[in-house]
Amino acid sequence: MAPCPHADLLLRAARIHTRVEGQVPQRALAVRGDRIAAADPDPHGLDELIGPDTRVLDLPGDDVIVLPAFDDTHTHLISAGDSAHDVAVDGARSIAEFLDLIRARAAKTPDGQWIRTAGHWQELNLAERRFPTAAELDSATDRHPVLVLRGVHNQVLNGYALKMCGIDATTPDPEGGAIERNADGTPNGHLVDGVALIQPQLPAPDPARKLDGLRLASHDYAATGIGTVRDTNASLADLAALKQLRDAGDLGCRVRVLLTTMGFTTVEQVEELLDGMEGWKYAEDPWLKVWGVKFWMDGGIESGALDEPYCPAHRPTPGYTGQLAWDQDVLEEAVECVVRRGWRVGIHAYGDRGVRTLLDMFERVRARIPGLPYGALVMEHGGIADDEQRRRAAALRIPVTVQQALLYDVATVQSEYWGEERVAHLFPARQWLDAGADISGGSDYPVGSYGAAHSLYGLTTRQTVSGVLGVDHAIGRDEAVALHTTAAARLTGESALRGQLTPGRLADLTVWARDPLTVPEQELAGLRPTHTFLGGVPVHAPGERAGAQARTSET
Repeated sequence: MAPCPHADLLLRAARIHTRVEGQVPQRALAVRGDRIAAADPDPHGLDELIGPDTRVLDLPGDDVIVLPAFDDTHTHLISAGDSAHDVAVDGARSIAEFLDLIRARAAKTPDGQWIRTAGHWQELNLAERRFPTAAELDSATDRHPVLVLRGVHNQVLNGYALKMCGIDATTPDPEGGAIERNADGTPNGHLVDGVALIQPQLPAPDPARKLDGLRLASHDYAATGIGTVRDTNASLADLAALKQLRDAGDLGCRVRVLLTTMGFTTVEQVEELLDGMEGWKYAEDPWLKVWGVKFWMDGGIESGALDEPYCPAHRPTPGYTGQLAWDQDVLEEAVECVVRRGWRVGIHAYGDRGVRTLLDMFERVRARIPGLPYGALVMEHGGIADDEQRRRAAALRIPVTVQQALLYDVATVQSEYWGEERVAHLFPARQWLDAGADISGGSDYPVGSYGAAHSLYGLTTRQTVSGVLGVDHAIGRDEAVALHTTAAARLTGESALRGQLTPGRLADLTVWARDPLTVPEQELAGLRPTHTFLGGVPVHAPGERAGAQARTSET
């Protein structure tokens, strides 16, 4: 028998968890090209694969463990990249401090240029427990248009920006959103889902700046153990930027893209988007793929569609139960249009009324289009879902992405609107699994914080910024790891490529100095891997400049 070719990389560690059920931890793993070539329970069992050019990585320590790289199945890499150079306001603890950060950026920004904040912060962390107003932002600068982002659904403009965007007392609310107003009807600056009103006035992104932001953000995901992200709100222009970064070899993580329909109201707009996606339908690049199309059934923290009334700050109206984002007949026709052209849909449904309405629609679509492949229809969030809805989703074989990291960060503001009892039942992972549903884990950054161990901590403890909420919904650590590995690979249709560390699969793996499966609870949330490898190449490692896409064999 001819000798096997030498390995490019050989790792030895105390425990290599392959995520193959019933298999004992391995001690050695060999990589050839971008694939795993072999694994062995003896740390020296693969030494025959060592050649003169083999990189041998001995990982000392009885606690060192190797796991597959994690997926974040619902996040916004584009937002992370776009905000890499924006004003970080998450450290502000009062509106005065918030305005000082804007004022400091204005002092070094030419007049007339936009100033934008990063979106990862919560207004209830400010002493005033509210958004700044347009007038307050004007006090920081009236020489620049200012766009304050909070998460995906909230925007605040100063007076300069309101005027540029043509938003005044006569402007109607955006479809599925709201313009918050003063007593005299004039806008106070705060918009909910108002991007469509702002976007036409925003300058075209500087290409070099955008690419640098995406490079920084993608490698930061990798530094937390995330090897693949499913970006659920990207435009065709964003996709082109990702392709440019991939071609340059500068992506720090693999990306699965959902093209956005935010601001759309017609099937014709969706058809035009699909035409622009057509060239990606058969692309098999393991670094960058188009997964499908993203829609919204209802709103988020402030406007999720619930069965029972609640009182968000922007709608202090008795009887308010949230909003559905589309005309339902138009949405259903648009969804059918997407799946008939061979793409998948992921649809945001956050409140219990939104979840039920979405399941009703999915049931009708499947009845009219029998034989849809598994994963063609996906529920994003499934935030509040009762026993019946969970059983329906399982019976319909509808995958659900859950984001415990979102709850961790928004528990305080969400409880203010919905009440703590209702919020304690958000993302009931234990009950979803017990119902037989196929769920996977994500962050929903910039609303929640991304990071592999951070998500494990929340899923297993139900800890939030407001304390432990809904502890009966917690799951075990092994189950939580599965949501980000094997279940995530199943969602993207890549179980044969990723999610387990076995021969023939991509060598996407993470190295941890402390075992996320056994480390004390108080240490888990801040745990980070020492190394993240994608295709056998380090994208995060001590003292190395990440060079994720060096292996041409992947193309």
